[in-house]
Amino acid sequence: MEMKKIRESVFLTAVLALGSVCGLSAQRVEPIAFGDFEQWVTREIKESALLGGKTKMVYAIAPTRYIKGNKAYKNMGGSPWASSNVMANVMGVIKTSNTVRPEKRADGGTCARMETVIEDCCVLGLMNLHVLVSGSIFLGEIDEPIRSTNDPYSKMEMGIPFTKRPVRLIFDYKYKASPDDFRTQSTGFSPRKKLPGRDSAEVYILLQHRWEDADGNVYAHRVGTGRERYVKSTPDWVNGHSIPIYYGDITGKSFYKPYMGLISEESAYYCRNSKGKLVPVIEVGWGAADEPVTHMLVMASATCGTAYVGGLGSVFWIDNVALGY
Repeated sequence: MEMKKIRESVFLTAVLALGSVCGLSAQRVEPIAFGDFEQWVTREIKESALLGGKTKMVYAIAPTRYIKGNKAYKNMGGSPWASSNVMANVMGVIKTSNTVRPEKRADGGTCARMETVIEDCCVLGLMNLHVLVSGSIFLGEIDEPIRSTNDPYSKMEMGIPFTKRPVRLIFDYKYKASPDDFRTQSTGFSPRKKLPGRDSAEVYILLQHRWEDADGNVYAHRVGTGRERYVKSTPDWVNGHSIPIYYGDITGKSFYKPYMGLISEESAYYCRNSKGKLVPVIEVGWGAADEPVTHMLVMASATCGTAYVGGLGSVFWIDNVALGY
């Protein structure tokens, strides 16, 4: 038996044993498609001569394939995953970002590696732009090619249709925290800034009940919430970690943290409405604990900051993403 299969077998056995110890009935574990990160698309993209004309490899989580050429990418082979790896085409200028990539685990198999870095962009050999970019993966799609740097969420279709009611999100992870006691902001067009506070990696699962009005606006109730942030480095992999999913309004619970709250309208994620247009999903309130679920959002990121803000040098690895029932 391959090392990867042995490790996965041990992982599932441990999860079931945990359910028994906690007084749960035999827990059912359902892997999220392609959440073992064993298959990746490799895209060979050539950036514009204006930016130096470099050829770069950009990765996507989907059935193994090699794509050569500056072609817009859509989720392939039934994969529900998208990432911060994108190709931009702004007024005919091609630029790529690749902060998520496959990496071999020492104990077998492949995982997803996400990192926070400064990407240098030299324009005509005269102007150097330094932009902070951070790796993240999520269930949804990117609307490629990216045509502008404004409002990054408006280019992302966040979440997938989903009607089940899991009780936890299960995964393996490893984290190397930034060595800085501050967060860096670098947009490329203004001087680099140091912002107070340490950065952290983040993983969440959000379950929503969405509906659309006659004008194509989309609203949602938050039905289920599971969200954690990681500040300290881990010496090795933490296997079989789980985030509990809490249903209904959790604002009065002892475990509630402000970052677990409803998503503000200013920071709303987007979805494609029935007219085919990307529109913000406005969370208008907490749903009842038994309200039907229509969509699931899952995201993992090396940073919890806004665009162009994060802890330089942070790296977050994730593997074997599954749902527990």
